[in-house]
Amino acid sequence: MELSLVVPAYNERENLAPLLAEIDSALTGRSYEVIVVDDGSTDGTLETLKTLRQTHPQLRVIAFERNAGQTAAFAAGFRSARAPIVITLDADLQNDPADIPLLVDTLQRTGATAVAGYRATRRDTPWKRLQSRIANGVRNRLNGEVIRDTGCSLKAFRTDAARALPLFGGMHRFLPTLIKMQGGTVTEVAVGHRPRRHGATKYGMWNRVWRSLIDAFAVRWMQRRALRYRVREEY
Repeated sequence: MELSLVVPAYNERENLAPLLAEIDSALTGRSYEVIVVDDGSTDGTLETLKTLRQTHPQLRVIAFERNAGQTAAFAAGFRSARAPIVITLDADLQNDPADIPLLVDTLQRTGATAVAGYRATRRDTPWKRLQSRIANGVRNRLNGEVIRDTGCSLKAFRTDAARALPLFGGMHRFLPTLIKMQGGTVTEVAVGHRPRRHGATKYGMWNRVWRSLIDAFAVRWMQRRALRYRVREEY
């Protein structure tokens, strides 16, 4: 198996069938699995996934007992992934699965540990774009980063590196930074972005800015306290 796709889903029932269809089209000829992590949905997402498994043999489902958050969903997916490369993307159809081959090819060509997508053209409201710009600036300033779009979920990782990340609540916004803390390398590529078709966004000002500020301070502490050493000799 070449790729494991990890897709957190919280109340995304209407988006799942078209998402799987687009993934099928984008990854024709590749061996892959799609791990959808149902994060305690209440809209029938899990029942829809059970039905979709009958026609999509590559679909695997992890269902949480209750809502645990996007970082927990990514962590569960990373642990379950069976391929050497793991792709993360949202279930809301705003990430375009057609960009996945670009991320994979860039990862293989550059030898990087991770490839982070950045939304070259945002298809969101001006208010939402402003919130994201502020949150992204706060994260980069506090953590000494230059990542263009930390809020874009479309990323590719070496699976072993993703599993080794120290993940806590809110850490999904800092995955490239955590990769670098582990000694890995990160490159970026421009990806598409689309308006939401169904459902409602799960994030407001609190999630994007204030929670980002709190979590950025936590990551800053981790950066300063990270173990740094080189072994000169070992017998």
